[in-house]
Amino acid sequence: MSAGAASDAAGTRLILASASPRRRELLERVGFALEVRPADIDETERPGEDPAAYVLRIARAKVDAVAHGADAWVLAADTTVTIDGAILGKAATPAEAADMLRRLSGRVHQVMTAFAIAGGDRRREAVVASDVAMVELDEPALADYVASGEWRGKAGAYALQGIAAALVREVRGSVTNVIGLPLAEVIAALRDLGGPAPRFAAGSAS
Repeated sequence: MSAGAASDAAGTRLILASASPRRRELLERVGFALEVRPADIDETERPGEDPAAYVLRIARAKVDAVAHGADAWVLAADTTVTIDGAILGKAATPAEAADMLRRLSGRVHQVMTAFAIAGGDRRREAVVASDVAMVELDEPALADYVASGEWRGKAGAYALQGIAAALVREVRGSVTNVIGLPLAEVIAALRDLGGPAPRFAAGSAS
C-alpha cells in the first residue's frame, strides 16, 4: 500500500492511547483534535529490563491495544525516569517518593519517553531521552514537596510542569519529553507518515 493510501485508510483523526492529561494538553495546545482512548495494559517491568527497551515495549503495547480495527491514527507513549541504570516509575507512597527524590537530588538523570504511532499499515516508533539536572534538596525542601502530593502518578516522583520546576536546574534536550511527550519529534513523525498535522492557530486560540 502506498503512503497516500495508508493515510487515507487512517483518515485524519488522531486517537491518543493514554490517560495522561499532560500529553493531551501538549497536543491540544498546538491544535490537534483528539479522541482519548486509554489503553489498558500490564505495565509491569521485566527483571533486568533496560529503561529504553521498557518504555518502547509499553508504548508499542498501548498502540497495538487501541489501533486494532481503528479507522484513525493512534499515538501512544510511555515515560520513565532512569538513573544508574535503574527505572524510577511512579511512587506508590510518600516514603517511596522521598526515596526517589533523594536519589535524584544534586545529580543528573535521564527522562526517556517512547512513542509509537500507527495509521493503516504505517508505523513509527522512537525513544527520546533528555538529561535533567536536579538541585540538591535538603530534607525540609524534600518534605515540603512530598507533602504537596504533586509526585503522585509521576515517573520519578516529580512534575517539571508543576512546582517541581523549582527543583530542576537544567534540562538538556526536549523539555516536552520530560513532561511526557517529545512534541517536536511526534509532529515530525506524523508528517513523515502522512498523518494529521497540528493547527497552531487553533491551538493558540484555545
